Amino acid sequence: MILTRRHALAFAGAAVATPAVMRTAWGQSPQVTLRLHHFLPPVSNAHQRFLLPWSRNVETASGGRIKVDIFPSMQLGGAPPQLYDQARDGVMDIVWTLPGNTPGRFPATEAMELPFIAGKRAVTNSKAMADLFPVHFAKDYAETQILCIWAHDHGLIHSSKQVRTQADLSGLKLRFPTRQAGEALRALGATAIGMPIPQVPEALAQGVIDGAVVPWEVVPALRLHELVRHHTEIPGSPTLYTATFVLAMNKAKYNGLPADLKKVIDDHSGMVAATMAGGMWDDRGHVVSEMVKQRPRNTITVLAEDEVAKWRTATKGVEEAWIRAVKDRGLDGQKIVDDVRAAVAKHMVA
Repeated sequence: MILTRRHALAFAGAAVATPAVMRTAWGQSPQVTLRLHHFLPPVSNAHQRFLLPWSRNVETASGGRIKVDIFPSMQLGGAPPQLYDQARDGVMDIVWTLPGNTPGRFPATEAMELPFIAGKRAVTNSKAMADLFPVHFAKDYAETQILCIWAHDHGLIHSSKQVRTQADLSGLKLRFPTRQAGEALRALGATAIGMPIPQVPEALAQGVIDGAVVPWEVVPALRLHELVRHHTEIPGSPTLYTATFVLAMNKAKYNGLPADLKKVIDDHSGMVAATMAGGMWDDRGHVVSEMVKQRPRNTITVLAEDEVAKWRTATKGVEEAWIRAVKDRGLDGQKIVDDVRAAVAKHMVA
């Protein structure tokens, strides 16, 4: 279904009464109302502990002149891969989405998603992304106003079968979040299956997939700790993979704000928002991992260092292939990779 502005407004009218739409009461009517659309449920950590606090900070800093209405779970229609276009086309004012939902569309951004590039901590990766946004990534998103770009912490393999070695991945059907993560899994011998993250629980329940690669933070929202028993961590930095995110705003909506309200948005964008997002992923990831450790039926496996070395060797070709591919799009892939590695090292958090 193509979501038009008329459809969005109709959905919005129906959704006003739902608890998931977050509103703040002020003594005066807001001057600007911004609709923020995303794909996870309202119980998710990303909604409760990043998007909602970020929105409230903007509202407070504007003195109530800006109001942000959050619509989770794709309440206003469309599918997760359509979110970026919803912001570009003005169907939504702001969206939270994964560039990896539309493979190949944001080529420079994929550098952070290559195997064994990202750090273990989300704050590290998020600050590196914010640092390099004006240098390498801004051209990917020229059609919108990017309020924040960031990346999560180390991703894990959550599966119905224990994974201790590369051989254990052979034929294992694993959902991947980004094109580069999918290529890495294929290089390791897994059967990589792409799908939007909201589809993961049903796919697991029906046996379409044997597991998924996601960070700890998202596990409760997907009930992965209930659907699978095994969780494999890749220790240290760099780690197997990460996924990147953007908070994208319609450019005309941003440009049409009064100067003082535009400054409010700017003050809560960039490195400030990236650090906030990264901190949430790290904090909640630790809480979730401790919760899973306490479950008798769940097993957390940490790869041995020599096994990690084998995985790095096996996936090296993914990086080399990406560098060759983006050259045809006018990008110096090696330079981008080198700069991402340097930025990760600069912001490394133990």
